[in-house]
Amino acid sequence: MNLMTLAFKSILNRKASVLLTLFTIAISVMLLLSIERVRQEAKQSFSSTISGTDLIVGARTGDIQLLLSSVFRIGHANNGLSWQSYQYIKEQRGVAWTIPISLGDSHKGFSVLGSDENYFQYYRYGKKQSLTFTRGRAYHNAQEVVIGSEVAKQLHYHVGQQIVVAHGMGNTSFHHHDDNPLTIVGVLEPTGTPVDKTLHVPLKAIELMHGPAHTTGTRIINSNKHEHEHEHEHEHEHSKDLSALESEPGDLIGHPKTLTAFLMGFESPLYTLQVRRNINTYKPEALSAIMPGVTLRELWGMLDIVEKILLLFSVVVVLISFLGMLTTLLSSLSQRRRELAILRSVGARPRHIFSLMCSEAVLITVLGSLIGVAMFYLLMFIGQGILQAQFGIAISLSLLSYYELMLLGVIMVAGAVIGTIPAIRAYFYSLNDGMSIKL
Repeated sequence: MNLMTLAFKSILNRKASVLLTLFTIAISVMLLLSIERVRQEAKQSFSSTISGTDLIVGARTGDIQLLLSSVFRIGHANNGLSWQSYQYIKEQRGVAWTIPISLGDSHKGFSVLGSDENYFQYYRYGKKQSLTFTRGRAYHNAQEVVIGSEVAKQLHYHVGQQIVVAHGMGNTSFHHHDDNPLTIVGVLEPTGTPVDKTLHVPLKAIELMHGPAHTTGTRIINSNKHEHEHEHEHEHEHSKDLSALESEPGDLIGHPKTLTAFLMGFESPLYTLQVRRNINTYKPEALSAIMPGVTLRELWGMLDIVEKILLLFSVVVVLISFLGMLTTLLSSLSQRRRELAILRSVGARPRHIFSLMCSEAVLITVLGSLIGVAMFYLLMFIGQGILQAQFGIAISLSLLSYYELMLLGVIMVAGAVIGTIPAIRAYFYSLNDGMSIKL
């Protein structure tokens, strides 16, 4: 009988204590791998949200706040920038394209983004991947909307369905634009970015929803006569808006007064720093121009302490599990002195006893780690939908990365090192006791 077989049979003889040790090691491995996978995927999800964009321009604010509000739909922009400033900047030398962005409306908790045809042509995510459609097409007029994959999935929407957008962000909205229903004409492919949880409309639609007709519609009418006149005026103005829309079906922009932000791409990287400096010193209006890649690195620099705390927490849990294994092996050692003496009587040397105890520790660590890996994949399978829906973090059920395998290797080496402590004690027990067992 070889050493590993003997170690396995010895473990089976102590099922209760060994199972408890295996469970604690498995939990610690699962927790360590889960935290590491979520951390890496969150970082990847943030980094892949936008690519190929040289500058993001908005009203003067913090760089990270501008990035979070305009790209990740986190928080709100304090102010907008004027349409005149946007028109002036987009005409600067070296500008290849711009994507205007207007935020502030929502639909059942999902953000509504107003833009133009450039959004679907130039917006890139991941490794400069363009937006594609699962079904339908891009919007062609101000009564059409394109929805992200998560919007379609969670709300069970389909092409051809009509929806109503509400003013304000979040689940609680203060005013519904019932007189401007939008028809779904396209559903985007999943991207693993905030695009999946966004409804996209033309800027012209935003203008119609917040135009003079809606300002009139919010007035309080006290007399029946005035109320009747108001309703007639509202219908007349709204019919004028719709007739204007029908006469100009290709107009996706309209005449907006302000924008939340806009994205810029340049013909050459040489123009980026020059235009950024000009925007940051733009006198007619206080504006900020940020480079997404640089700002993302600043964001992760700020979150570095959080990453370290999470990693430290995982390491502490692993250490506690190994201390539990050490306690279990040491507590059972006194009860196994007769067993060790019998092994000596059949020819086992002290070094064989030492190797047996080390093999048991390694076997427990390996089995606990394998169970922990299985629990990790089960947890990721169950939690990937929740993480995608609630936090926009796409978790892949891929094979363990090199870094994750290295963490497993460190755990197994640590288990072997911990196992040498009871093995040394067993070694000296076998030397001192021989066949004389003190009970």
